[in-house]
Amino acid sequence: MKKWVMIVAVLAGVLGAGAWLRGGGSDQAPQLAFSSLAGEASSMEQLRGKVVLVNFWATSCSGCIKEMPQLVDTHQKYASQGYQTVAVAMSYDPPEFVREYASAHKLPFFVTLDNQGSMAKAFGEIRLTPTSILIDKNGKVVKRYLGEPDFNELHAQIEKLLKA
Repeated sequence: MKKWVMIVAVLAGVLGAGAWLRGGGSDQAPQLAFSSLAGEASSMEQLRGKVVLVNFWATSCSGCIKEMPQLVDTHQKYASQGYQTVAVAMSYDPPEFVREYASAHKLPFFVTLDNQGSMAKAFGEIRLTPTSILIDKNGKVVKRYLGEPDFNELHAQIEKLLKA
């Protein structure tokens, strides 16, 4: 019986979050401050005026590791045009693993540790990785991706938002 209760609870959570995950509404990105692995401070307010992809990930997530080279390529392709990637390591990911991965793979974008889970909570109780949130120059959430995005579609969205 407990197994069915768990399944129903998980489905209710996923279905309840479905509208939020689809995005495209008028949701504003939460106003959060955060710091990089190197100690550089930033905030969503400071990123206003840029197109931003906030990517929730973990070093233990095979999908996250698979998509990371494409996130790097995307960042390098659009960074000079006003695009920023913020990679948010989940609270359960050991900080030393995150630092080691970011260093070994020379991640060119902002990597932050969500030690307390406050960023994941503020962005809608993010629990599944990878989850990415695309935000326009005005701080509006444009699209949410659960799992690896279709990078061709993501690039088209980024290009559209950069021109706006």
